[in-house]
Amino acid sequence: MELNNQVRELELQARDEERRILHEISAQVGEHREELTYGIENLAMLDLIFAKAKYAEELRASEPILHEMKEERRKKNDDKPLSSFIIRLIQARHPLLDSATVVPIEVDPSPGTRAIVITGPNTGGKTVSLKTVGLLALMAQSGLHIPAQSGSELPLFHAVYADIGDEQSIEQSLSTFSGHITNIIRILKHIDQRSLVIFDELGAGTDPQEGAALARAILNHLLESGCTTLIATHYPELKTFAHSTEGVVNASLEFDIKTLRPTYHLTIGLPGRSNALLIAQRLGLPQPIIDSAKGEISPDDLRADKLLDDIRKERNRTSRERQKLEKARAKLEAQTKELETRLEKIEDERREVIAKARAEGELEVAVLRKNIESLKSQLKMAKQPLEALKQIEEKVEAIEEKVEAPVVRQTSQVERPTGGVKLGERVTVSTLNADGVVTALGESDAEVQIGSLRVRARLVDLVRKVREEEIPEGKKKEERRQETGERVSVGTKSPGLELNLRGKLVEDGLEELERYLERAYSAGLLFVRIVHGKGTGKMRDAVRSALKVSPYVASFEEPKDNEGGAGVTVAKMAK
Repeated sequence: MELNNQVRELELQARDEERRILHEISAQVGEHREELTYGIENLAMLDLIFAKAKYAEELRASEPILHEMKEERRKKNDDKPLSSFIIRLIQARHPLLDSATVVPIEVDPSPGTRAIVITGPNTGGKTVSLKTVGLLALMAQSGLHIPAQSGSELPLFHAVYADIGDEQSIEQSLSTFSGHITNIIRILKHIDQRSLVIFDELGAGTDPQEGAALARAILNHLLESGCTTLIATHYPELKTFAHSTEGVVNASLEFDIKTLRPTYHLTIGLPGRSNALLIAQRLGLPQPIIDSAKGEISPDDLRADKLLDDIRKERNRTSRERQKLEKARAKLEAQTKELETRLEKIEDERREVIAKARAEGELEVAVLRKNIESLKSQLKMAKQPLEALKQIEEKVEAIEEKVEAPVVRQTSQVERPTGGVKLGERVTVSTLNADGVVTALGESDAEVQIGSLRVRARLVDLVRKVREEEIPEGKKKEERRQETGERVSVGTKSPGLELNLRGKLVEDGLEELERYLERAYSAGLLFVRIVHGKGTGKMRDAVRSALKVSPYVASFEEPKDNEGGAGVTVAKMAK
């Protein structure tokens, strides 16, 4: 007994301790109740936003364009306000149907439309079309994206009313007709110009003549109230009413006669047909019965049905052509965009090339200016006046003009030997226009030492040097010109076939090279040998770069290793 009492006391103590802890925690939570409430509300809002986004992604939905309801009044009766609304659904789909198999609908009535009357065969999709419009209107006003293409538009309805389905009830002793009328009465009590009203099979479930009259009267009342209305019906009287009444437009769901299946394509502007006789004929109903039934139909109605078929076919053909044009336009826009992108890329490359060329040009100009300043400084240091420099330049230009003029090849200093050439004699190699010493003789040629270069030449090309005193005075000064314009020597002394630049600075070597090439060209040399050495290769590279741009040089090459290799460059003079 005592142990049981102790257990009971411990249980009570544990309960009291739990209550104390919970009280303390509750007090702490109460101190931050505003922050916690704010956090919970925001988390709930974020959860709702993410849920909407996820649902939109699953539906492949898009954001609709919403419009406020505007009011306008009738011309004849100003106390009846009417709504001005916009309904434009592009490729709209019922959110509960499989997006891979459902046929989307297009709802785009002309401006000023306040009621759409949809007709067509049973199981053709009239009810699904009504539900699609109603559900998408509610989704848009709930902040959800709708399963339709971008660009779809909807007004902001203040209320959405619908009477869809069979409302018969055994418990309430209501027939199909009574159930519909009960709902219609309730709806008519609350509608205004900001309401959307949807009726499926308006006036059905009773005598067709009375049902059609009642449906027409209800539709007329809805138009008077100014609300937006969508109605599905089989009554031809409502088709006629829609055709002849301003603000009401017919619509139909297509039916494929060949396959006896609905296509579920909603067409705005054309009434539909039940196609009862055609379906019965295709299913095998005897032809006499079909003919008898046609006899009961007014000829005007038959002609009207045929005219509707022709219009529908023409409209379908136009629609297909429009789709082709839309595809072609989209393709053209894509190609235009691609071309614009390419042109932009080309323009960017052009700007880049121009900028690069401009930068290089500016750099070259800067280098030239620097060189000019350097030359000016050198002239100042040499105390050479600029006027004197100009005079020198003018003299040089005059000399260049004189040198470049075509003249007769000078032969006054040499003459053909009367006897054979002997070893050790000084001769001129006419093909090279160079002087040398005969070092070896053959039957028809000889070896001539020209500076440090040994060449072989034909005996007929060797001219024995004549002493200066043996040359007539008149021939020394004679200069003749030929019309051929062949470049020949005008008495300029040959600088020799070889220029040695080893051991010199690059700048000094280039200056000497320029002077040497000018003299060699004026002397009529056919080729020259430039010795620059191997070393680091700076002199070699500088020499060859200068030869590339020199007007006196036609080409150049590196000789064989036994003739100097990379340490020598042989240049062929220009003609």
